[in-house]
Amino acid sequence: MFQDREQAARRLADRLADHAGRGTVVAALARGAVPMGCLLAEALDAELYVLVVRKIGAPGNRELAIGAITDGEHPQTWLNHHLVQALGVTEAYIAEAVRRETLELQRRKQAYGADLRNPPLAGRTVIVTDDGIATGATMRMALAAVRRQRPARCILAVPVAPPEALPALREAVDEVICLEQPRPFGSVGQHYLRFSQVDDDEVVRLLADFDRRRLPASRGAAGGGPA
Repeated sequence: MFQDREQAARRLADRLADHAGRGTVVAALARGAVPMGCLLAEALDAELYVLVVRKIGAPGNRELAIGAITDGEHPQTWLNHHLVQALGVTEAYIAEAVRRETLELQRRKQAYGADLRNPPLAGRTVIVTDDGIATGATMRMALAAVRRQRPARCILAVPVAPPEALPALREAVDEVICLEQPRPFGSVGQHYLRFSQVDDDEVVRLLADFDRRRLPASRGAAGGGPA
């Protein structure tokens, strides 16, 4: 059980200390992982990448992921065909969900300035983080989006996940760090004492604060300053 996202991020930072600096990038899934991503990136002296991935929810239960849409220059859709067939989800429902979630993905990227602020990932060590994993569908697409940018090393770091969700994800990364794997699992929020929703305004504020704190260090590293 975690007190909040801040405590979870600090525990992850302790486990990731060997990756501090060295051109590391923390890729945080928006919106819920952005508070954690900011803390992790600051603790590890890393850059921050805002990763926008939209879940495709099941009919009548939007929290149950039957697929996801990735961030990136060419967004891609992944479907859990087993769930789609088991639930009898129609092609018309999927087409409408993909259209709706693609629009929302683009809106969020624009709101966060993701295309302008996100650093390149090619040849870097990238730590992909979220506040937790439930089915793994959203994270699976997030990792695919990161992998398409050809990082040198990809690490999945999350506070909590059900044990059965991790084997498939391990195949997509070089290392998995998961602090707790409870069974029965329930939902991600059940493993936090405080788990408030993160809205767009908070994401924008957190990113602005992070960039302001990083700016002096960036200038110093570049040898900048007044002439």
